Amino acid sequence: MLKLVVRDGSEWSYPALSHELSMSSSEVHAGVKRAAAARLMDMQRKIPVKSNLLEFLIHGVKYAYPPDRGGLARGIPTGYAAPPLKTLIIQLDEPPPVWPDPEGPVRGYEFSPLFSAVPAACKVDPKLYEVLALVDAIRDGRAREREIAVKEIQSRIKEPNSA
Repeated sequence: MLKLVVRDGSEWSYPALSHELSMSSSEVHAGVKRAAAARLMDMQRKIPVKSNLLEFLIHGVKYAYPPDRGGLARGIPTGYAAPPLKTLIIQLDEPPPVWPDPEGPVRGYEFSPLFSAVPAACKVDPKLYEVLALVDAIRDGRAREREIAVKEIQSRIKEPNSA
């Protein structure tokens, strides 16, 4: 759903999403079907229901997808260590959370992404990367990080008729 949000309503197909997300078409199809069942997707219009998606991200994602943390690894920064939060939050003197990726630019503690293909998909889509990093700050951030992440994600995911 987040990929569809950052596409700003442009037309999509299962093969195109599959390619952009580094997932199989069947995985994408199953994900869209689950989102529709959860009322996160309007299948007639083929668009996310942004108000429901926001509610889920703000109040439910941390319970439905708690992150697993691991040891130190090379990877892609997420949460407070990734854009846009890295310019808004002073980083501590501790290794940052990273999605494990052998080609990642930093060393930090492993932080499980929402799906295994997230690092690959984010390498080619900066908007998706920002939104997923904000979701990770909601999933496991400190109170201040979560508060800022919620405001940032609300500004990126809003209904067309909202101000």
